[in-house]
Amino acid sequence: MKAKEFIDKYESYCPQELSMEGDISGLQIGSLDKTIKRLMVTLDVRENTVAEAVEKGVDLIVTKHAPIFRPLKDLTSSPRNDILLELVKHDIAVYVSHTNIDIVPDGLNDWFCDLLGIKDREILTPTSDGYGIGRVGSIGPQSLEDLAQKVKSVFGLDSIRLVRYDGANPTISRVAICGGSGQGFYQDALAKGAQVYITGDIYYHTAQDMLTDGLMALDPGHHIEVLFIEKLLEKMTAWKTEAGWDLELIPSQASTNPFSHL
Repeated sequence: MKAKEFIDKYESYCPQELSMEGDISGLQIGSLDKTIKRLMVTLDVRENTVAEAVEKGVDLIVTKHAPIFRPLKDLTSSPRNDILLELVKHDIAVYVSHTNIDIVPDGLNDWFCDLLGIKDREILTPTSDGYGIGRVGSIGPQSLEDLAQKVKSVFGLDSIRLVRYDGANPTISRVAICGGSGQGFYQDALAKGAQVYITGDIYYHTAQDMLTDGLMALDPGHHIEVLFIEKLLEKMTAWKTEAGWDLELIPSQASTNPFSHL
């Protein structure tokens, strides 16, 4: 099949137009006319991801995080540019689905809510036309530490950061969540009655501001977005069966999480 046939189906579910202003989405490397027989889903396109794709004979990579995120000054050989040069050399196309998969209903933030049992949810931060990023909803009453342990277990984490003062451990029943780096939306979590905000990459001073404003938080890191691989493969497998695609679907096995804890 052609890459365009797959991308048309993907975008009927998750349109590029849902992406936040200035975001990168869509086909970033390669051609819509490319014939694809093996497709790999990954969270990131790094050197180990590319080596895996080359070894497995992948024709198209679907990724959440774009390999070209900042303007390029050149394409001469260097550690970062070699990632791109290897993709071009081996004719591997790359399709990016970033904030649109965060925003779309039955997308990444809804999948997080499903895993954590967050019910009666609404949009955290509206973007356009009834869509928005992040979710706010209710959970069965539980302590902050019990919720933190659940997040840690569900996402297979070796640690989780709690944003609180003096070991506070109140009972929680309303939670906001946004995958990736969502600290910029914390005022919306407050406005919608969240007691705790789950998001990654919280800065030190932002954490202090959250607490001063009356909001606690859990920071499980950015890499929980790796759920993107499993859940998209479920959807793609269903599409393949329905349409009779001659297409092998491969989950990336390469770890792109740059952090571990002692």
